[in-house]
Amino acid sequence: MKFTTQLIAVHALLTGATASFGAQNSCVAQSGATRAPVIELYTSEGCSSCPPADKWLSSLKATGTDKAAANGATSGAASGAVVQAFHVGYWDYIGWVDRFASPAYTTRQRQQAALGGQSTIYTPQAVLDGRDWRDWHRSGGRVPAGKEPAGASISLRQVGDDQFEATVTPVAGAANTWSAYWTVTEHGHSSKVKSGENAGEFLQHDFVVRQYTPVGDYAVDAKTPQKLVWRSISATPGHARQINLVVFDPKTGKTLQAVSTNC
Repeated sequence: MKFTTQLIAVHALLTGATASFGAQNSCVAQSGATRAPVIELYTSEGCSSCPPADKWLSSLKATGTDKAAANGATSGAASGAVVQAFHVGYWDYIGWVDRFASPAYTTRQRQQAALGGQSTIYTPQAVLDGRDWRDWHRSGGRVPAGKEPAGASISLRQVGDDQFEATVTPVAGAANTWSAYWTVTEHGHSSKVKSGENAGEFLQHDFVVRQYTPVGDYAVDAKTPQKLVWRSISATPGHARQINLVVFDPKTGKTLQAVSTNC
């Protein structure tokens, strides 16, 4: 009787695990022929001029799960763009520590600035496809549609609980060196700021980067596929998330292709 009970318990655990992954196994993304726009907002809860930029970024959020016309991938943005809010911590000394910040995000911002020929970094800064985008506030809540041919093809799928796999294939004529990074972004975060420049403000955030994983540079022959395997952090209960993969030219910072999937 005891042995039978143990078998039932083990079966229940296996069934539960299978059901858990099965519910998430719809997380797939396949890029298309045109390049998906990539927006990186560098922001901070300690920066008094950042809340308007955070609100603008939230305005890009889709009302549902859309098929991106530009790249054929599911996206958390209505335009099909891959949208990310990188919180930086270099304003923490003013009096409020941004709990979403990471030194790695500042390193990413410095990398973008160097590739774009900038001598300084600042907040709020919007970067569009690897280039400083100072006119973001005049965009009317719209992202420029992707029209350029993609420099790579991406096929992404979930292979287990918080486990993902992507195949990146450079297109003919593209540079034979590429780099990439994964991110987890989440919606619906908020903070009641008690000190610093935003003291007394209730800040709300979407597209918050919760995990950022660079994968290094790859020198390959054109049309040679490269498989990337990655494990994400667990989803935060109550916060919709996206799994994103951005492939870019490490010599220029220009986006080659990107995909995003809600899961």
